[in-house]
Amino acid sequence: MKKLVAGNWKMNGSLAANAVLVQGLLAEGGDAWGCEVAVCVPAPYLAQLQSLTQGSPLALGAQDVSTQESGAFTGESSAAMLKDFGVRYCLVGHSERRQYHQESDAVVATKAQRALAAGITPIVCVGETLAEREAGDTEAVIKRQLAAVVHVNGHCISEIVLAYEPVWAIGTGKTASPEQAQAVHLVLRQQLQAASASADRVRILYGGSMNSGNAASLLAQPDIDGGLIGGASLKVADFLSIIRAAQ
Repeated sequence: MKKLVAGNWKMNGSLAANAVLVQGLLAEGGDAWGCEVAVCVPAPYLAQLQSLTQGSPLALGAQDVSTQESGAFTGESSAAMLKDFGVRYCLVGHSERRQYHQESDAVVATKAQRALAAGITPIVCVGETLAEREAGDTEAVIKRQLAAVVHVNGHCISEIVLAYEPVWAIGTGKTASPEQAQAVHLVLRQQLQAASASADRVRILYGGSMNSGNAASLLAQPDIDGGLIGGASLKVADFLSIIRAAQ
């Protein structure tokens, strides 16, 4: 199973900067990457990225999807719309969506369901806050978050990608140690195995301030199958360094 390195641009980018970034990545020669690579971009740039990545090994991802199929939901983007733009991956339940938009575990599970129904692979994000970690609740929190997704999507749970993103390590410069990250990934792996006989097909990414300096040690862990990369995915050299570490 190839590792997956997915960049999350968050609310960053411009037409000019996006073109430079993608051209810089593809100039490396994507056929030699040795892992799967995706970029999850803001919705206004999906058309541009569809054009820039056409025929290349760089997969296109969205950052969110509506719980609804269509209708009077101003500002939302349906899974069918994302599919129209060649989207292969879609983030659901990112900690910023949970925190700033009050997305519940049930909402996240429904979003994963919508993506799967459209043939898009949801990258389901789970993770604990610093307060939850310090209270010793890490395992309970991530298991609750994953359980909601399994409950709604159990029959096709092996089709998802899972991303563990300790909230306390996102954009803070703090990173879970390889041992801390592996311990949580193992808990998630065991929960998936209990839910599905084909759960070993699920890639579990680490998503908390992975960068060019720590990627190799994190990706060497047995249950870390790639990375969900924030700030480092906006810099060609840094992102390529992580991609090489995943080969």
